[in-house]
Amino acid sequence: MKLSGHTVLVTGGSAGVGLALTQEFYKKDNRVIICGRSPEKLARAQEEMSEIETIQCDLAKDDDIKNLLNVISTKFPELSLLVNNAGVQLNYNFTEVEPEQAFRDIDWETQVNFNAMVKLTTLCLPLLRKHTESAIVNVSSGLALTPKSSAPIYCATKAAVHIFSQSLRYQMEDDAPNVAVFEAILPMVDTDMTKGRGKGKISSKQVADEVLNALSKNNYEINVGKVKLLVWINRFAPWLAKRILRGS
Repeated sequence: MKLSGHTVLVTGGSAGVGLALTQEFYKKDNRVIICGRSPEKLARAQEEMSEIETIQCDLAKDDDIKNLLNVISTKFPELSLLVNNAGVQLNYNFTEVEPEQAFRDIDWETQVNFNAMVKLTTLCLPLLRKHTESAIVNVSSGLALTPKSSAPIYCATKAAVHIFSQSLRYQMEDDAPNVAVFEAILPMVDTDMTKGRGKGKISSKQVADEVLNALSKNNYEINVGKVKLLVWINRFAPWLAKRILRGS
């Protein structure tokens, strides 16, 4: 697919991978809209890229998702590229959690990482289908392929994103072939979310470069960085992939 001339919505676009994707789409002459929870981060992104549009939005709230779609439909009905990037990760052990707090955390993580993505995709599809070439890019994780022990809900939601992306791609191929469905499967990336955790992280800029290169080649399942190796190991020695990721 072409990488310029789109109207792009990037969720979680004011920091980390979302900001790096925003920067690359912006450089390629796209009209870019980003949403995020923090007005301060949105303002900093707009200071850097004066022509982007920003919308404050908490994807954990259904009313905010509906308001986001209302703004897009009214101001940017030419939307042709949706990047579902927003995500959160909580690490906790189910043998130690306090049930009421766990209930709140489970709902929040599931809503942001999966439910909101599906709902926003559903709401945006009528706009995307109007174009001869449009796309949905869902950001998932290598932890969707084999999980780690410390973040069971995060891993489960990313596995859900992985399967949803495949199933949605089948539907679009059959009923709306002008809407391409991509999935970017990421390794550990050096962001605020992973601060103090893990080694061998890659930069958000590397993620953005690999994702846009894959989009240009219509590589629908984008294995970024070390995920390429993880896929190979998981295919031929799944026990080894589990051992590597279990305590990561």
